[in-house]
Amino acid sequence: MPEKSLVIIPTYNEMENIQLIIPDLLGRFKNNLDILIVDDNSPDGTGNFVEELGKTNERVKLIKREKKNGLGTAYVAGFKFALQNDYDFIFEMDADYSHDPKELKSFLRAIKNYDLVLGSRYVKGVNVVNWPIRRLLLSYFANIYTRIVTGMPIKDATGGFKCFRRRVLESINLDKVKSNGYAFQIEMTYKAWKQGFKIGEIPIIFIDRTMGQSKMSKKIVREAVFMVWKLRLRSIFGLQ
Repeated sequence: MPEKSLVIIPTYNEMENIQLIIPDLLGRFKNNLDILIVDDNSPDGTGNFVEELGKTNERVKLIKREKKNGLGTAYVAGFKFALQNDYDFIFEMDADYSHDPKELKSFLRAIKNYDLVLGSRYVKGVNVVNWPIRRLLLSYFANIYTRIVTGMPIKDATGGFKCFRRRVLESINLDKVKSNGYAFQIEMTYKAWKQGFKIGEIPIIFIDRTMGQSKMSKKIVREAVFMVWKLRLRSIFGLQ
């Protein structure tokens, strides 16, 4: 049987973007790639739009949640769906075109040699477009900080464009993953690394959103700052 891929896209008020990115992805991949939208009851009707689309195209899936519960729990719901429905490769991807859909083919080529492939903004210089310098510096130094504290040899541990083999997700107790935002991305990669899975980074160009509103907050940054120490201490005391 051909290998199946699933792209998980969490949404909250992403109507403008989702109307573009779903047909874009469907057009680029004629088969063997499905799209799962995990919508947190968007007031702008994103979930309703996807639900209607799914009635006419079985490759478009939807998990509709009752309220805004955060990025990490949205991805965990998507991962569980992927495992239950026998997908081989599972992508994380943003709705807002900061992650270029054309790069998915590069991930699928790279995943042949790895268990987890990360789209990296920093593996070849700094590949970020339209970010204010303050946010760029925050992201860049957050990744240096993460490398130093955790010991992970990863240039971009906070990025959200990645592809897992199903065996990686099967090996992680998803019910124990409670973090969100940057911290969630760090935690998932760290857990894979500690279990000895082979992780690769491929260069991507990250383009900041032009439509919709960023979900970044001080709370997300604080969570990531403390998460790296939590992961390190758990590792020291054998609590992985």
